[in-house]
Amino acid sequence: MAASSQMKIGFLVPLNNNLEEDKSIPKVPISEGINVLGRCNFSLSDKRISRNHVSLNASSDGSVDVVVEGLNPIVVSSGDQRMKLHSRDKATVAHGDILELIPGHYFFKYVMLVGEKHTSSLDIRGSPLNEGGRIGKEEMLSLKRKRQVLEDEAFARTLQAEQEDNSLVQESSFVTEGSDYSRSQMDTLSASCEGLEAIRHFRVPKDKLPLTFRLLRVQGLPAWANSSSVSIGDIIQGNVIVAILSNYMVDMDWLISACPTLTKIPRVLVIHGEGDGTLDHLKRNKPGNWILHKPPLPISYGTHHSKAMLLVYPRGVRIVVHTSNLIHVDWNNKSQGLWMQDFPWKDQNDMNKRCGFENDLIDYLAILKWPEFSVNVPILGNVNINSSFFKKFDYSSASVRLVASVPGYHKGPNLNKWGHMKLRTVLQEYVFEKEFKKSPLAYQFSSLGSLDEKWMAELASSMSSGFSDDKTPLGLGKALIIWPTVEDVKCSIEGYAAGNAIPSPQKNVERDFLKKYWAKWKASHTGRCRAMPHIKTYTRYNGQNLAWFLLTSANLSKAAWGALQKNNSQLMIRSYELGVLFLPSSIKEHGYGFSCTDHGGSPEGKCGLSENAQGKRMKLGTLCWQGSKSSDSLSEVIPLPVPYELPPQPYSSEDVPWSWDKRYYKKDVYGQVWPRHVQLATIESSFSKTAANIESDTTPLSYSSQANGIECFALQYG
Repeated sequence: MAASSQMKIGFLVPLNNNLEEDKSIPKVPISEGINVLGRCNFSLSDKRISRNHVSLNASSDGSVDVVVEGLNPIVVSSGDQRMKLHSRDKATVAHGDILELIPGHYFFKYVMLVGEKHTSSLDIRGSPLNEGGRIGKEEMLSLKRKRQVLEDEAFARTLQAEQEDNSLVQESSFVTEGSDYSRSQMDTLSASCEGLEAIRHFRVPKDKLPLTFRLLRVQGLPAWANSSSVSIGDIIQGNVIVAILSNYMVDMDWLISACPTLTKIPRVLVIHGEGDGTLDHLKRNKPGNWILHKPPLPISYGTHHSKAMLLVYPRGVRIVVHTSNLIHVDWNNKSQGLWMQDFPWKDQNDMNKRCGFENDLIDYLAILKWPEFSVNVPILGNVNINSSFFKKFDYSSASVRLVASVPGYHKGPNLNKWGHMKLRTVLQEYVFEKEFKKSPLAYQFSSLGSLDEKWMAELASSMSSGFSDDKTPLGLGKALIIWPTVEDVKCSIEGYAAGNAIPSPQKNVERDFLKKYWAKWKASHTGRCRAMPHIKTYTRYNGQNLAWFLLTSANLSKAAWGALQKNNSQLMIRSYELGVLFLPSSIKEHGYGFSCTDHGGSPEGKCGLSENAQGKRMKLGTLCWQGSKSSDSLSEVIPLPVPYELPPQPYSSEDVPWSWDKRYYKKDVYGQVWPRHVQLATIESSFSKTAANIESDTTPLSYSSQANGIECFALQYG
């Protein structure tokens, strides 16, 4: 951004078709630093010219780098050469060069102003800025805001180029089977991160999919941004005998249309957190093979918030943990994450064999207390489906640990079983590399509870647990909260409607002690700057290296994570939550290649890893991990598609964190303000009725973005 103390460098002077100055259009000043220009700056109404069409980075010597920020190409003419630039292309322009904002239309000549010796024959002495040729404070702030919008729109910057140029660079695998990255792959990765397209190269072999997670597909993104992303039809497939769907919100009509096989599965158990109105609709209209169950909520303002699927097949079970409600907007318009792994049946001789993943899973399922039902399973005959049924599967190849929350007052042996105390306990069992001593933490989520500094310190103590390889504690890490700004929401795919899935009131968001935590949602490398996050993640990192990473349903609240009471002897939790914790470990010899749906795979799950990969140390990295140029034969880096950029960028003084109960009068991408006036009475009424629910991460409404505007409807969102 050009600072107020930086000087004017030159102008873009408008020209007519004869390439003579067009004095009916004002000159556009160019100042030292980044100048983000669109149709408003050029006094043009042609919507082929975007609001952020080009950015010009001007140096004090008068040279200017131009980058195409919009979707449509421009042309730069220099002497006899005429060069067409597509979205995100870059070129350097010099004094006298001409820009065509649309090829063949809207000509502007760049004229430097660095002392009188650079003065053009065109009249450039009259300055549209204030005296002294300096940018005014108001204009500087305007440029900053426009630059932020530019970053928000980064996900679409290559769309035009991809449409017009099919000769894309061949996409290479991010993780190579049984080996570390080659130098050429690392060079490709490094370049892709700089080019905002790191996810383009995210390709994971099937046998290693359980070692990482995937983002959900987002409608409207360019193809590269949805690389290796999944939709619900990719998950619920094949010959499913029993489906257990755990969630908070369930839109049955959408779910069946998106996944028709759910009407054909012998038994579908839907464990939900819906209220009376939606529940009545579910009961009246559910298919005959569906069973509905809402788990007990012994403490007020709790919710059933866990998002998971357990799919039983003739060959085994598929365990899925994700972050999406079972509604259209969650699976199509938002940044979301999903992990899954298939497990075979246990051998009859190993029925008593247990592991940490199994213990955690069975303990969690038992507390849900769903009504037992029977199903005919090909291998076993008629069996009762209860929590104990899931002891029949072999989880020894599990690549993650489960971290769950269940409502209650937990003490004694149960104190360390749930919530942030469970996370603390698991982390204390692991040894991390010394680089993570006192390394920072990132909290990213979509709903903020009513917090205080004491509880934030309590949570940080759990998140900072673990020992380094020199046997000393890692030490407390500084945390940042990644949270969308008002501008992020306004310019998002859904406009202000997206903010209803970020349901935190002003009284929670605008607490003074939180100011030091705020960091920006920046997701250029995954193309999701404008796909607002409903994903919830927590991590400890050093650069692009990750000590651990948690994908979970848990927002940042006491209701979700629990709060210590009675001199730290009791943990009180209000809600059900479920997450998967990725940790560095030794890659298991039998691999992760078992599949319930791929009949070509080994039923024992012992396929997939090459001999030189067995026994290696597994490390975790982001998609922008670059690593060492020298090969480390003892470790293999597993990429996790962390959707936001690390390290997070703290808020600037102009950034305002989103609060969903404030009024916003600047129109969003659909021309709407917030809240819509036609729904104002409903919104205000809902606030007064449900203020107490804020702590439990529930909200009274959600908005659905439509192509022709925004349609409001009342429901809860989690």
